[in-house]
Amino acid sequence: MVDEIARQKEVQTAHTTFDILEILKNTDGANLSTVASQLDIAVSTAHRHLSTLVARNYVVKEKGEYYTSLKFLEFGTYASNRKPGYELATELVDQLAEETGEHSQLFVEEHGMGVYLYGKAGEHAVQSSPQLGKPLPLHATAAGKAILAHLSDSRIHNIIDQHGLSSLTENTITDEERLWEEIRTVRKRNYSVNREENHENLCAVGVPIKKDEDRVFGAVSLSGPTRRIQGDRLENELPTYLLGRANELELNIQFSQSSPNGAP
Repeated sequence: MVDEIARQKEVQTAHTTFDILEILKNTDGANLSTVASQLDIAVSTAHRHLSTLVARNYVVKEKGEYYTSLKFLEFGTYASNRKPGYELATELVDQLAEETGEHSQLFVEEHGMGVYLYGKAGEHAVQSSPQLGKPLPLHATAAGKAILAHLSDSRIHNIIDQHGLSSLTENTITDEERLWEEIRTVRKRNYSVNREENHENLCAVGVPIKKDEDRVFGAVSLSGPTRRIQGDRLENELPTYLLGRANELELNIQFSQSSPNGAP
């Protein structure tokens, strides 16, 4: 019983530490009393946690305010680069932006959310992409729907149960039956479209990047103002272009993971 109580305290301590880091990120820094107040803990307890985080270089203290440190940049860079094909995928994103002039982005799925992993703005792009690493609902973006459609039905059900179908704009799909219709359409034609479902006046096309027939690495998308991305460009020109480039990337990823002598 004593050991179990000790383990529960250790788990709660870990939760408190991560809660503090979330507060510092979401508030762009906070002082000691703010952290204690938001977590409803004693100031002395908050101070112990923050002092430990500062000593371990995960938090910095500047003029009485605490901030997350650049040590997390090291973790973020590692988390991105550890994914097979990441370097090749970012090269494609750069090329897509240069060739189309629009904004290109790479998304992957983690914990049932779409994570914005990399982006590049083309010559005519609008600055509309989220912060790198920011999770977004899969059902509300073109890249997210491209990923979602290539997951198993049971996995999709679990994601919907866990995260729901939140609305980001009045055009976001929030009805589960309608989402399944969309998923079936994406599976049939292998690309997805976003009609102002994430941002007003912004449309996008997304295609999956597959590891193999049964697994998806992530998805790339092109986005731009509705006045530029609509009609045939939304439903034919950009999807055809993206599908071809995505297929090239898939082959390059497979080749890069082949045997050292280059044999497939």
